[in-house]
Amino acid sequence: MEETAQTDTTTIDEAGEAAVNQANGANAPCDGENAAEIRAETPDSVQNDDSEGGEWPDGANLDARIAELETQLAETRDQLLRKAADFENFRKRMNQEKQNAIDFANQSLLLDIIPVIDDFERAIQSAEGSVELTGLPAGKAMLDGITMIEKRLISQLEAKWGLKRFNAAGEPFDPNRHEAMMMEKSPEVQEPVVQEDFVKGYMLKDRVIRAAKVKVIMPEKG
Repeated sequence: MEETAQTDTTTIDEAGEAAVNQANGANAPCDGENAAEIRAETPDSVQNDDSEGGEWPDGANLDARIAELETQLAETRDQLLRKAADFENFRKRMNQEKQNAIDFANQSLLLDIIPVIDDFERAIQSAEGSVELTGLPAGKAMLDGITMIEKRLISQLEAKWGLKRFNAAGEPFDPNRHEAMMMEKSPEVQEPVVQEDFVKGYMLKDRVIRAAKVKVIMPEKG
C-alpha cells in the first residue's frame, strides 16, 4: 500500500508541474514561429485597422480639391446662365417674328389697294378744279359722293388693318419716309424741308410701306 500511495503522489506532482509549465508558456514572449501562427489565425480586418482606419487627407490637397470644385461649379453656372439668356433671346425673337407675320400679313394686299386710293384722290382734286362740274348740282353731288367713299375706305383700312396715310409737306426731309422727286435751293431754310408731296405716303402699323414722293427745298449753303 505504501508503494501505491507513493506512485499516486508522484503522478499528482507531475500533473501539477505540467499545469505550471503550461501557464508559464502562455505568458512567455512569442518566438517567431508562434508569432507567425498568431498572425495566420488573426482576421484581415483586425490586421488592417491600424493601417487604414485612422488616416486623414492632407490639408493642402483638400483645399486644392475644394478650389477645383468651386471653379468647376462657377464655370457650369456661367454656362447655364448663358444658355438661359440665349434661349430667352431666341424666344423673344420668335415671338416678335410671329407677331410681325400677323401684323404685316396683308401688306401685299394693301399695297395693291393704295394705287386705287391714289386714283380716288386724283379724281377728287380734278373735280374740285373743274368749274363746270362743281357748278352743277349733279356734279357737286357726285363729287361729294366720291369724297365720302374715299374717306370711308381710308377710315376702314386704318381701323381694321392699321393702314395710315401721312402728309409730308412742311416736314424735315427724311429718306426713310420721303422720296425726293424734285429739289430746289432756298436761303430761307437751314435744312432740307419737304415743300410739296406729289403722292402721299403710307404706313402699316409703325412701318413705312410706301414713301411719299415729294419736292424738297434745300439750303443754299452746304
